[in-house]
Amino acid sequence: MLYTRAGCPLCEDMEAAVGALIAGAGHRLTLVDVDGDPSLKQKYGWDVPLLFDGDTEICRHQLDLPAFQAWLRAHP
Repeated sequence: MLYTRAGCPLCEDMEAAVGALIAGAGHRLTLVDVDGDPSLKQKYGWDVPLLFDGDTEICRHQLDLPAFQAWLRAHP
């Protein structure tokens, strides 16, 4: 799950990078606009993008490639 907001270049960059890495791997990236949910907006504020698997944070602000690759290996 990628927490994002409209007009955020960092969010767009992470979405593109993660999308390219999971293409053909059987994973789906779900985008969640934090501005669409008051509780998420309060919780994360401007602290986006955030990439999560359930409640586990994988990375924030930019793609942490080693962390994401480790996640991919753990979730083939």
